[in-house]
Amino acid sequence: MTRIPAGARLVLATRNQGKLRELRELLRGRIDGLDVDTQVIDAAAAGVPDVPETGVTFEENSLLKARAVADATGLAAIADDSGLAVDVLGGAPGIFSARWSGRHGDDEANLELLLAQLADIPAEHRGAAFVCAASLALPGGTAVVERAELRGTLLTEPRGDGGFGYDPVLQPLGMDRSTAELAPEEKNAISHRGQAFRALVPAIVDALA
Repeated sequence: MTRIPAGARLVLATRNQGKLRELRELLRGRIDGLDVDTQVIDAAAAGVPDVPETGVTFEENSLLKARAVADATGLAAIADDSGLAVDVLGGAPGIFSARWSGRHGDDEANLELLLAQLADIPAEHRGAAFVCAASLALPGGTAVVERAELRGTLLTEPRGDGGFGYDPVLQPLGMDRSTAELAPEEKNAISHRGQAFRALVPAIVDALA
């Protein structure tokens, strides 16, 4: 196994502490020599301003953020763009998931609006998926993108205190709990973000070695 130098740094292109926490747990113990608590940092710690999400797909937004942070810091950077795609809404909220209610990052308002929009939709038509496109970018332009999904059914009301975003209303297929009712290790094992970032691990090892 390749051992990562102690001075290597990996920047996650977000200020979302929930995402940073999840990424650190996903990478913990997977890369020899990587101290995730000190070597995996967020955009704020790297002194990088927010990058506008001007793409029209998860992949475009993810790459845009990763490349901007890599170029700004001279470090390997990873980013994700993720959201909830609801079947009966034609894939919406999609890339607008974090600002579905009109206020970016207002999880409660986003949930309330979505549930109101689906109030009359029966269980058999409440299919949805969490989607994640995760990118690794290096200074100079080299980049890798991985996409993953977690399919499930939307509940009629929020359940659980874990996670963030739409976690309280998606019940993964084959489970009787919402994503917000899963222990962190359970969620990471099946989540869209977990799948996408795990697929990036070989490229991350190569980038930091």
